[in-house]
Amino acid sequence: MMQDHLVVSDDSNHPANMVCSLSRQFYEKEWCVGTGGSIAIRDEETGFCYLAPSGVQKELLKPQDLFVLDGNSKEQDVYLRKPAGLKLSDCTPIFQMLFQNFNAGAIIHTHSPNAVLTSLLYDDVFEISHIEQIKALPSERVNAETGKPVNLLFEDTLKIPIIDNQNFEYELTDGLQEMCQKWPHGCAVLVRRHGIFVWGPSITKAKIYNESIDYLLGLAIKMHQLGIPTVKKN
Repeated sequence: MMQDHLVVSDDSNHPANMVCSLSRQFYEKEWCVGTGGSIAIRDEETGFCYLAPSGVQKELLKPQDLFVLDGNSKEQDVYLRKPAGLKLSDCTPIFQMLFQNFNAGAIIHTHSPNAVLTSLLYDDVFEISHIEQIKALPSERVNAETGKPVNLLFEDTLKIPIIDNQNFEYELTDGLQEMCQKWPHGCAVLVRRHGIFVWGPSITKAKIYNESIDYLLGLAIKMHQLGIPTVKKN
């Protein structure tokens, strides 16, 4: 049984519909071309995780193409839905690691040209400061009254770690986990000559983070071309 009721909904905000609509948007931005990239969303109400499959053109993705993982299960691979004729993304172990160990609500993986180029301009960490858009991204600070994390300030420095690429995406899992442990308040990791992984507590936040980071990466490339340091000196 295909359990289509898990992925068919008239609600545009249903995770299955969001995976498909965002995949189309990201294809149009040239972030997810030639079946590259992937998206995974955890349903806040049910805990079910909706995963884009491997090898499907992102602009043609349908809700019926999605895998559904039981995010509530203590076991690693309990799937409530597996579409016939399709296979899991190579990114699946990375998604599971971020869902289970770092409380991600959604993960976006793209092959953004800005991410690939920026990964070639920096060694271990991408840094940029004094750009208004960094205020859309989380910091390590917490609001003393609410206990909630607060975003970066204009004068802060955004730092995103960079890891080297591997032949297969699942081989990136350990390196990504190491960076997440080293940067517990981060929301992204660049993969050299490959792309970027971005996550957040919800798909709304992950989308905002991803768009903001890509904008900043694009600026950094242009600043590099003009000889302008991406971190402003005091």
